[in-house]
Amino acid sequence: MHIGLIGGIGVAATVVYYQRLTAAAAARGVPKLELTIVHGEIHELIRNNLADRRAEQAQAFLPLVTRLKDAGCDCAALSSLGAHFCFDELAAMSPLPIVSAVAPLDAYFVDQGIKRVGLLGTRVVMRTRLYGQLARTEALALDDEIEILGQAYQDVAVAGTCSASQQELFLDAGRRMVAAGADAIVLAGTDLNLAFDGQDPGYRIVDALDVHVALLADLAAGRKTLSGVQS
Repeated sequence: MHIGLIGGIGVAATVVYYQRLTAAAAARGVPKLELTIVHGEIHELIRNNLADRRAEQAQAFLPLVTRLKDAGCDCAALSSLGAHFCFDELAAMSPLPIVSAVAPLDAYFVDQGIKRVGLLGTRVVMRTRLYGQLARTEALALDDEIEILGQAYQDVAVAGTCSASQQELFLDAGRRMVAAGADAIVLAGTDLNLAFDGQDPGYRIVDALDVHVALLADLAAGRKTLSGVQS
């Protein structure tokens, strides 16, 4: 299956998606990964996300999905959980099936025996508890600090780098959510790998990117079908 990826939202997130997807496909024995990446505009996404302009952002993504279809892709995916705030609007008009990074998470947590998660990511992801899509898993966030954490995440995503002080901010937020009862901390923002990769924070981490990549790699390998994913 030919996978289409909307990248550029941001660049660091696109790079890690590319690295992990190629590795996951190779691990599944895919002899030649069919993958096309198009470049989105992170500042446009941030403006629309903060203003909850879902229809406008979906319209901005539509030409990119159309370009992926013209390139021969069978499906498309967004390389940003923050971008999923307009998922329903985009899916309704898209010429390709859009493979969600959010939908597989609830089942993954249940399968892993995780009953309560702490969330780090964009303001909207934290405030809506992953867009309200966790039916069987309880989600926590540091509600009084959503603005601070959300701005820090936005700064990291735009810059494509994470400073020592930003890293400690995220690590400490995770520690406090675990102390409040979270079984694991979910990196519900693709660029958070910049803060957590190579770290041993002393608590369980689930990178939502890896769950999404595993699903895309299974599609590429023929282990799953789009009808199975969309059902």
